[in-house]
Amino acid sequence: MTDVAGRATAGFQQVYGEPPTGRWAAPGRVNLIGEHTDYNDGFVLPFALPLRTVAAAARQPEEQWTVWSELTGETVDFGADEVTAAGRVTGWAGYVAGVVWSLREAGHRVPGARLAIASDVPLGAGLSSSAALEAAVLAALVDLGGLDLPAEDQPRLAQRAENHYVGAPTGIMDQSAAIRCRAGHALFLDCRTEQVEHIPFDPGAAGLAVLVIDSNAPHRHVDGEYAARRASCEKAAGLLGVPALRDVPADELDDALARLPDDETRRRVRHVVTENQRVCDTVDLLRAGRIRQIGALLTASHVSMRDDFAITVPEVDTAVEAALAAGALGARMTGGGFGGCVLALIEADQSTAIAQTVTTAYATRAYPPPTITTALPSTGATPLP
Repeated sequence: MTDVAGRATAGFQQVYGEPPTGRWAAPGRVNLIGEHTDYNDGFVLPFALPLRTVAAAARQPEEQWTVWSELTGETVDFGADEVTAAGRVTGWAGYVAGVVWSLREAGHRVPGARLAIASDVPLGAGLSSSAALEAAVLAALVDLGGLDLPAEDQPRLAQRAENHYVGAPTGIMDQSAAIRCRAGHALFLDCRTEQVEHIPFDPGAAGLAVLVIDSNAPHRHVDGEYAARRASCEKAAGLLGVPALRDVPADELDDALARLPDDETRRRVRHVVTENQRVCDTVDLLRAGRIRQIGALLTASHVSMRDDFAITVPEVDTAVEAALAAGALGARMTGGGFGGCVLALIEADQSTAIAQTVTTAYATRAYPPPTITTALPSTGATPLP
């Protein structure tokens, strides 16, 4: 944290010639279980990562915003005209402009600001770097402007920035995790009601660890395929006469599948309905302190994503298979798919051996080496001292 916060501060000083008023951090996230259920009004169980995006910021006069990115070295200026309609600021700065736009659309008087952005959340890994950026900027602007915006209302504003200003059709999970997670807990989120429950999740106390394996696979057709999956789910809900697939009970799944016209739609529905049930089953086990037993649910989730939702790629499947073969209690892809990361629940003392097995499996298949870290459930967006 100190390093990325220090880099944001140094960048602000270099670009603007003075220190920032403050710094605000927001995390990347992994989803323990519950994939592609969010936009189906279902259930998800993410937790925040120690990896952070930091916005160092200070007010500036009038309705003018200037933002510098450590990643690109670029400084972008935009004013009120650029945030009166969606999409006028593009690229990485569009996420910042989108937050300003969303706040203004909700009736808030957004302070002009100068910002410097630094991040340890890797891009393109499925760890929600975009939500981390949105949440850090949102926290900065809320505090700088003294805006009356409770934490429970912030994820929806951040999501609107991504959906309607940037144009990415994401659900509410990523922004909720970036803003509302607590250290030592996973966030059980009902994506319809936006009610949350903080579920204790402390693998270390049970002698376990969570490995996050970045496959380093290039994302393949992710935008078009993500949108296609969402459209397929919405079409299926219409055919079944329900508001969303969340409303198909698990014990009525077979009857629902029999009413659908083709095998692909049936497989998409089966994934969503069974994945919602796996989330609820995982929560029940964690509430009971039976953390080791969630492993089978994690692996079943991966099989469903691979076979029914068709969103995995060979590098991801290889990581899951190698981790399980080396003794992981469970493993699954996490994130939207078509690349990205795998998480594996393991005995803590097997971390090195399992990481080596995965790395060897990649070398055997001539894949670029994976990046493997251990994840600790961390806190959501917060100001820094």
